Formats: sequence, C-alpha cells, structure tokens
Amino acid sequence: MNSAESYMTEVEAYMVKLGAQARQAAQSVNKASTAQKNAALIAMAEGIDANREALMLANQQDLAAGREKSLAPALMDRLELTPARIDTMIEGLRQVAALPDPVGEVTDLKYRPSGIQVGRMRVPLGVTGIIYESRPNVTCEAASLCLKSGNATILRGGSEAIHSNQAIAKIIRSGLESAGIDAHAVQILDRTDREAVGKLITMPEYVDVIVPRGGKGLIERISQDAKVPVIKHLDGNCHVYVDDKADLEKSIAVVENAKTQRYGTCCTMESLLVAESVAEQVLPQIADAFRRHSVEMRGCERTLEIVNDAEPATETDWETEYLAAIVSIKVVADLDEAIFHINRYSSQHTDSIMTEDINRAQRFMREVDSSSVMVNASTRFADGFEYGLGAEIGISTDKLHARGPVGLEGLTSQKYIVLGDGHIRQ
Repeated sequence: MNSAESYMTEVEAYMVKLGAQARQAAQSVNKASTAQKNAALIAMAEGIDANREALMLANQQDLAAGREKSLAPALMDRLELTPARIDTMIEGLRQVAALPDPVGEVTDLKYRPSGIQVGRMRVPLGVTGIIYESRPNVTCEAASLCLKSGNATILRGGSEAIHSNQAIAKIIRSGLESAGIDAHAVQILDRTDREAVGKLITMPEYVDVIVPRGGKGLIERISQDAKVPVIKHLDGNCHVYVDDKADLEKSIAVVENAKTQRYGTCCTMESLLVAESVAEQVLPQIADAFRRHSVEMRGCERTLEIVNDAEPATETDWETEYLAAIVSIKVVADLDEAIFHINRYSSQHTDSIMTEDINRAQRFMREVDSSSVMVNASTRFADGFEYGLGAEIGISTDKLHARGPVGLEGLTSQKYIVLGDGHIRQ
C-alpha cells in the first residue's frame, strides 16, 4: 500500500467514525427535552462571552495566515471575528434558545369518516453535514440551529478559519456536556482535507442532508458529487428596482445600504435597475453615494449618458455576483422590463422593489421568482437573524423542502401520525 492509499484510508476511517458517532448522537439529541437543549445553548452563549479574548487570539492567527496567502478582501471580511460579530453570535444563541421548539409539534389533526384521526408531526432530519468557508460564526449558528431542531451535525469549516473554529468547537462541546447531551451531537472536523469532504457527502448511511455554504465553485462541486440530498444556493446576484412611483429619498438610502453596508455577503445588491422616467432625477444622487464609497459603476448605454464616470456594462455584468465594490446599473422602461430582467439574470436569492404603488408592489412580489422578495427594504435584511430565525443554516434558492433562510423549520420534516381506538379498515 502506498502512502497516498494509506492516507486516504485513514481519512475515510476518520469520517466513518464521525458519521457513526453522529448517527448515535442524533438519537440522543432527538430525545433531549426542550429545557436541556435551551440550557446547552445558553451555556454556549455564556462560554463565547467568557472566552472572547481566546476567540480573538485564535482568529488573529487565521487572519495572519490569510494575509500571507493574499486571500481576497471578501474572504478576509468574512473571516474576521470583530467584537460586534461575537456579540451577534451570542445574541443568535440566545435567540435560538428563546424560539419555540419545533420538534414534536402536531398540526392538521382531523377526523376521517372512518373515525381515525390523521395529522402531521414535525421531526428532525437526523444528521446534517455542513460545509462552509471563511466565516467562523457559521460554526456557532449551525450548531445552535441543528441542536434546537433535534439534529446531530458534522461541521467542516475552511482551512482559513481552522484556529477560530477549533476554539468555538471547544466551547460548544462544553455547553453540550453541561446540559447532559451527547457531545457528539456537534462534531467539527479537525482537518480540512478535500478527501474528508468527499467522504462526508457520500455517506448516506450516516448523513441525511448536506448544506454547503461558500463560493459558487464549492457549492457546484458538492451538488455534483453528493450522494446525500443538498440544500443550496449557488450565488447571490441580488437586485433593487427603483420604480417611477418610488419615494426617491427612501430609494437613495436603501440602494446605498443594499450595496455598501457589506460587500462580501450573498444578500448584497449587485445590480440596480431604475425606471426611465426617474433615471435623470435619481441616478446622479445614487452615483454620488456610490462615489463616496468608491464603488465602481458599470452601466447600460442610457446609464452612461447620465453618469459620465460609469464604465460600459457587458452581458456578463448582469449575471455576476461581484462580492466587491462594483455595481451594474440598467435603466429599464417600466415594471414589466424590470421583472423580466430580474427573472432572467437573478440567482433567485433576494430582489427588492422601491415603490409607493401597492398594486406594483403586489405584482413584483407575485411575479419575481426569488426566495426572498422585498418591498421598500434593503436586500441586506435577507438572513436568518433579521428574519427572526435566531440564525440560519444557510439560504436555499431551491424550490423543494426549504427556500430562503433555513432556520429551525427548514431543518425538520413532517411525518403523518394516525390515532385510533382499535379501528380496523372495512
């Protein structure tokens, strides 16, 4: 046996061990009471708060390594654990603890003519494998949601966040143990091998669903190679359309926020559409806002006539998720053209309309085929924390099982239950 084969065998054995432990832990966490799960989440929140300095030091190691590797600014932004982001992690854990426990909820219980009662009970998916890049806060979010929804989880973070993730993992294990829950309910890989990922996504005997969070290349690879169901979105090409019935002052503020509040997120606006009849009035002011943030503007021919320092947009620009200080701008005739453009080029993540016309708002919400559709609001609100889910396991642009930010409900399924009293079928 050569060294490569020996190494692969060791990796496979490691992943099978984690899978078996997760499958066993899934039974344990499914039995855990709501009080136990909440106690573990609160202990994790307190552990994060008490270990801020250790987390920051671990994160500084990752940031230093990232600078040496010349990671892209968007990746470095996602990698950094600021005091505010640690606060958000703590708040997310507390919010999830405060949410109703979905496990065991019975709905739609109805009597049938035969006398039996038929309903549906919400149940965990089982074991969730989560693969993500850069953002160490995902470790905390994923652990909290999987635990509260009664699932065991195997987490594989990116190599660039290995020190941060291991520091968080230690706190999570401590929180689980303090509540009397199997510590294997949340397992975080201590390695970042591609082979480990390859094994994780091809273990249906141990893993029930995979959630990839990261760049388009990662998600395409996972979706293509997985033998386990995948909840995914490939990219976030998000739009804001400024209608000719919009409040222009509101529109300028929303567009600026949607693009510049953070560049490296999947819900950042990448394309701006403006109705022709208000373009000359509002585009110069929007362009001024972009210039203050040094945002590069790429526009259609009509945009170039109004914004003289914009660069010509190509067909590729309309379909690109920049994750950078770049925006594409197109002047459209009306709502119909805006909806057509969005449904053609959008990644079906998040799209927003600025309008004071309720009928146009309703048309936009009904006809735009995206997982989140907004009216008079920044696309930056499209995440689980802002939606009241406490946190999110990811954002799904799929149309089956889960769509949009995936919180507790998205990590559960339903089974039919039947109640009788000795009933027999005639």
